[in-house]
Amino acid sequence: MKKLDFKKIKLLVLDFDGTLTDNRVLVNENGQESVFCSREDSLGLELLKNKTDVEVVVLSKEKNKVVQARCKKLKIGCFQGVDEKHDSFLRLIKEKKLDKSRVCFIGNDINDIECIKEAGIGVCVADSYPSVFRFADYVTKKQGGLGAVREVCSLILRAKLS
Repeated sequence: MKKLDFKKIKLLVLDFDGTLTDNRVLVNENGQESVFCSREDSLGLELLKNKTDVEVVVLSKEKNKVVQARCKKLKIGCFQGVDEKHDSFLRLIKEKKLDKSRVCFIGNDINDIECIKEAGIGVCVADSYPSVFRFADYVTKKQGGLGAVREVCSLILRAKLS
């Protein structure tokens, strides 16, 4: 099993649905969508950005105003409507001139597997789709949209500030 060195992380890449949300969507009669997110995760991301040099980016297959609005509020980068996450993930790492060992990816579903495998630390949330678990280096104790992102932010903070 590989040693998880959260201290090395310079880029945290997040899936959106099922990672920053609890994977549910509320649709009103006008077709407008809303999602459920955790303020716990929000605070974790804020602390990570304010106390470290780690950059945070969302990489989402979903193309929806709610993704952009949430990322804007959190003041994090956002790439949405990404059909080929793995290609976009590799391109992002290359653009940032980072070694993969310095990147942490958090996801929850089968379209996240290649990014989880490729990242220096590949994480899946506690309620991930069953086939995802075997590819993750770390499985959160908390579920997506319910503190899983905060959990990983805390691991990175603890490692960098110790």
